[in-house]
Amino acid sequence: MPDRYRKAMEEYIQKAAVLVEALPYIRDFEGKTVVIKYGGAAMTEPVLRQSTAEDIVLMKFVGMNPVIVHGGGPAINRRLKQLEIPSRFQSGLRVTDDDTIEVVEMVLSGTINKEIVALINASGGNAVGISGKDGNLMHARKLTLEDGTDLGHVGEITAVHFGIINVLCAADLIPVIAPIATDSNGGVWNVNADTAAGEIAAAVQAEKLVFLTDTPGLLRDPEDPSTLIHNLGYQEILELTNQGIIAGGMIPKVEACLKALDFGVTKTHIIDGRIPHALLLEIFTDKGLGTLVYH
Repeated sequence: MPDRYRKAMEEYIQKAAVLVEALPYIRDFEGKTVVIKYGGAAMTEPVLRQSTAEDIVLMKFVGMNPVIVHGGGPAINRRLKQLEIPSRFQSGLRVTDDDTIEVVEMVLSGTINKEIVALINASGGNAVGISGKDGNLMHARKLTLEDGTDLGHVGEITAVHFGIINVLCAADLIPVIAPIATDSNGGVWNVNADTAAGEIAAAVQAEKLVFLTDTPGLLRDPEDPSTLIHNLGYQEILELTNQGIIAGGMIPKVEACLKALDFGVTKTHIIDGRIPHALLLEIFTDKGLGTLVYH
């Protein structure tokens, strides 16, 4: 057998093996909902944007119901700078005054949301962009810090009315959700996108909640990828938080994982969105990626 032919056959066999490995996961996840917090490099780098959109479309085509929740902090910062509105943060949260909330809603519900929708649709999907205001999806109230700092229009979610998500998924559409909430008076609240993803996953009792991040997962040493924690339970979460290893932007992700698990979500994952097709590798392969957070 010529070497060229042998190598070609080996490549085909390897591809077939990948499909066979994916088969039980495709079967198990048919009809199940997976909530994806979309952020980081996967939202900004063209190759990663394309591969993530393709992953989402494939998930839908094999019978899953992907639900996308996105952030957009860097884009908000750029727009505020253009408008000469200062960006201020307190305890890691954006201070969102009247001028800032207008920009936040415009960027999240307008620019970013529609870009993601267009990207998924161009990849062969059928996505619809909404915010937490649509269909009263997310209600929130003013978030108050322990020290009494007024954060303006920063909200904490009080209720998720997920009927609109069910309607869209049943119509074979892919919901893309901007983390803007409302209240009974029609107010506008800026909510943390990680928290929103966890609350939505809990409300719809998703099979999985997956966070796309710019790290390999949760690391014991942020400078050393070899210290990746593959599995993280509740007791260890408390210990690592007290040690300061779980800190900053990782805190709301872990808290969202725990909230989702409390309400019946089967598995929660924090994975490296800088790897092309990270979603497919996580969902359809035996090894998976990143950190699994469990009770």
